[in-house]
Amino acid sequence: MTKSYNQRTIARNVALSGTGVHSGKRTNLTIRPARENHGIKFRRVDLPGTQDIAALFKMVVDTSLATVLGTNGAIVSTIEHLMASFAGLGIDNALVEVDDYEMPIMDGSAVEFASALTAAGVKEQTLPKHFIIVKKPIEVTDGDKFVRVLPEPCFKISCSIDFDHPLIGVQKLTYDRAENDFQQEISRARTFGFTKDLELLKKFSLGKGGSLDNAIVIDNDKILNEGGLRYPDEFVRHKILDSLGDFSLLGMPIQGHIITHKSGHTLNHLFIKKFLDEKDAWETGPAKI
Repeated sequence: MTKSYNQRTIARNVALSGTGVHSGKRTNLTIRPARENHGIKFRRVDLPGTQDIAALFKMVVDTSLATVLGTNGAIVSTIEHLMASFAGLGIDNALVEVDDYEMPIMDGSAVEFASALTAAGVKEQTLPKHFIIVKKPIEVTDGDKFVRVLPEPCFKISCSIDFDHPLIGVQKLTYDRAENDFQQEISRARTFGFTKDLELLKKFSLGKGGSLDNAIVIDNDKILNEGGLRYPDEFVRHKILDSLGDFSLLGMPIQGHIITHKSGHTLNHLFIKKFLDEKDAWETGPAKI
């Protein structure tokens, strides 16, 4: 028998603030409940009169360092960790009000977003949730990197990474929405970078808000953060976190198995473009699980 799922929002407002990792500016945000079929939208309250920005792939304007959405001169940047929290908690409808262009990086993971949303309460709504149901495999490649999706009666993301660094190397992990706890197993995984990359970013006036408080920083042979890693495979867990955020921009959850190897925001978004173009490979409707 097919299980039905209803749309979900939050029960009350959520207020958070923090520093943008690239801008170094402090941003305040309020996440509000929203009606059914509203989706996730961002509103720049510091730019009154500008149009709300829907969290959809067609609104993506840049993926070079983070996922950036924009419309009519207004942008919101570095949205992937908040979007991953909505996806991981199954929240379909919310309005995110922000007073600057870059979302706060918090501690470099999604745990503060996810915890605040959970504390507010996740509220089931009356209309059914719709899914993108994969019927045929779709794949994009870039050298030895790839993203593919396979038809399966579930939602899974399998990620593998391969870094030529003794502290990372090859890591693989599968996240299954039905079996894994997003908050405990994925939301706490922090973004990571190498000292040489951080120096380069700051040279170009980027990464102004980056520090050991909001990223794992790796030197040639050691992790510079006091306390080390939260998980032995925190790096691949963060890639799953980013992927959840990226693929949520389809606007509906996927019923299928996404598999990525050495992917990042740019390849994920190239995949979404191909996915949306291949309309015979999927259909929308209630979950067939």
